[in-house]
Amino acid sequence: KTVGLLRKVKLRGVQRVGWLFTFAAAVYNLVRMRNLVEATT
Repeated sequence: KTVGLLRKVKLRGVQRVGWLFTFAAAVYNLVRMRNLVEATT
């Protein structure tokens, strides 16, 4: 929650919070993929 700014959501509405969650998950996955690629090389 703290990584994706979801502990204190500053947005209102289900759609905006859902968008924020999707964006945070996508960024988390991109960082994870970068770390996995670096670990294999």
